[in-house]
Amino acid sequence: MPINEQKHPFAAFSGWRLLLTDALLIWVSFFVSYVLRYTLQLFDPVDEANSAPFTPYLPYATIYMLWLLMANQGARLYKMQRGRSWASELFAIGNGATNAAIVVMALSFLLRPLVFSRLLVIQAVVLTIFLLGLWRFISRVVKMRLRKRGIGVERVLIVGADELGRHVLRTVVARPDLGYLPIGFLDDDPTTHDLGRVPSLGTSSDLSATLDQQHVDLVIVTLPWEQHRQIVEIVEECEKRHIQVRTVPDLLQLNLSQVRVEMLGSIPLMGLHRDLEFHPANRIMKRAFDITLVILSLPVSLPILSLIALAIRIDSSGPILFGQERIGLNGKPFKIYKFRSMIKDAEQEWEKLLRQTNQIDNPRPKIENDPRITRVGRFIRETSLDELPNLLNVLKGDMSLIGPRPQVRREVELYEAWHYQRLKVQPGMTGLWQINGRSDVPFDEMVLMDIYYIENWSLALDLQILLQTAPRVIFRVGAY
Repeated sequence: MPINEQKHPFAAFSGWRLLLTDALLIWVSFFVSYVLRYTLQLFDPVDEANSAPFTPYLPYATIYMLWLLMANQGARLYKMQRGRSWASELFAIGNGATNAAIVVMALSFLLRPLVFSRLLVIQAVVLTIFLLGLWRFISRVVKMRLRKRGIGVERVLIVGADELGRHVLRTVVARPDLGYLPIGFLDDDPTTHDLGRVPSLGTSSDLSATLDQQHVDLVIVTLPWEQHRQIVEIVEECEKRHIQVRTVPDLLQLNLSQVRVEMLGSIPLMGLHRDLEFHPANRIMKRAFDITLVILSLPVSLPILSLIALAIRIDSSGPILFGQERIGLNGKPFKIYKFRSMIKDAEQEWEKLLRQTNQIDNPRPKIENDPRITRVGRFIRETSLDELPNLLNVLKGDMSLIGPRPQVRREVELYEAWHYQRLKVQPGMTGLWQINGRSDVPFDEMVLMDIYYIENWSLALDLQILLQTAPRVIFRVGAY
């Protein structure tokens, strides 16, 4: 069932409304380009004999606009499509605007008008890309803010919580920009428990009762295809209630990075490897990215490191740096460096505090209002400045700027089998867990984000996480 754009809260950002907005902005771009060329004469003066009114350019502006709108329509820019990046939209707009400009210039060559400025057309292309790109960027920001308030968010029920179900869940959790809110899942395994903040709502036989009790916009079925009869029943039940339903093929539990294609003559052979791993070339790129950014940040980070060290020395007795064993890539232990944020010998009080708060079996224990934290320590923990010495670990190669959060040995010993997948890459100073709630993110949910990150890694994703980390740290979201 397609999304009804007329009733959807974000209908104004798609369909004919967006097309009309684009048309207006294209006209504005062409007219502003005319003003820059003939009135302001910004880049190159115009002789009085070559001066011209805007009227002769109207046909060319119309052709330019229509060609670009058709190109945008062909690129499906006027359809609601979740997950499409702003960069891909900008590329499509740039491609369409360039082609439209070539058509306009070709027509001018054939028609040979008395006055025609190619610079005007080039300026119009630049302005069009800028204005249409800016409008789409603003609309994305507005949609993200509305979704944070629960507006335009689709409530999703997942049927099936095996590896395929977790694959879907970690994508939904790691990509809040998609506008999906997982309200729970159904699974026939009686040992299945809640995954982070996503509750287990029963078995697949409880579908009808769950749909009666919960407001559900979308049901995603992740059952294996051998249960096709049950899948058909679930689809029929959802369609009877006019609830959107989607099924996921078994094969899609494998990321494309897990698929290897070979050719047997003209016959493609597909091989699958289930282990999560980084290609050696990706490891080299990620390492170079880390070292480059650390070196570039030194003029800013060194003064901050010095001031924090001085504040810690004045505030309380004890060493400035705190070293602790953590578990890194492939389960290899390493010593992590942080600014000391607690009183001297705070480790001796840790087990006692865990027992008092009933977190002795928690793989990711967190204690609010920890009495061991110093005055300076509380500030640097809330702002994550205590983790700046992690840069030493990044330079040593024990850590990366972006990756799963490193944990101590006693926490790793409590892992379930699927949790160990997060140890397939180097731990990081920040990650998806940092920009999606920090300490407020439950452990299972954090692992889902870590696995999503490993499966979908790219330098662009690393850069996106770094840019989104800064405001989270500044406003102390989810920190204690």
